[in-house]
Amino acid sequence: MPGRSYRWLLLGLAAFALTADLTSKYGVFRWLYAHGQFQEPGGNSHDVVPGWFKLIAQFDPNATADAGALNALQTWSTHGDPVMPRVNHGALFGMGGGAKGMANAFFATVSLVAATAILTWGLRGAPSRERWLSAALGLILGGTLGNFYDRLVFGGVRDFMYFYYIEWPVFNFADCCLVVGAALLLLQAAFAPPPPAAPAAVAPKA
Repeated sequence: MPGRSYRWLLLGLAAFALTADLTSKYGVFRWLYAHGQFQEPGGNSHDVVPGWFKLIAQFDPNATADAGALNALQTWSTHGDPVMPRVNHGALFGMGGGAKGMANAFFATVSLVAATAILTWGLRGAPSRERWLSAALGLILGGTLGNFYDRLVFGGVRDFMYFYYIEWPVFNFADCCLVVGAALLLLQAAFAPPPPAAPAAVAPKA
């Protein structure tokens, strides 16, 4: 339908991705928290596909939760214990994770700028009328906000999905949304038909 807007798709997928990401992170870490009993190395885990894939919850006994407003958000998964999840301070696949606080602040800033840019551009007239572009931007926005929340509340990103058969870096649902959204963006750029040309003006008859 000419002129149809897909803003609802962008915002809806972003809301879904953000909700699913935060729910899965809090849920898995709370489920696998063993009241201060941590399996080392590796953390507490549950095999989903034995020999291939498992859910893993790693905690840092040396990192304690804040006593202020963030306390409940930080300790819900640990049933109120002041133990913090072990987080990735860097980006996808642990890039830049060694710098900790500096890396987390840098990637949090990048996430905020990216989310603002997606909203500003994706909700405009022409981009909002492209269905697959809106879907890609919605997934990327939701994944970006999910990990941005973690950086603000936990000082890094909580990861819990692990393909241990191939030693794939531990990741989370937000990362999945970012990868799928980026892939859709590439496919849309490569295969989407060009927008129809504007009709030529017809000169009035004399």
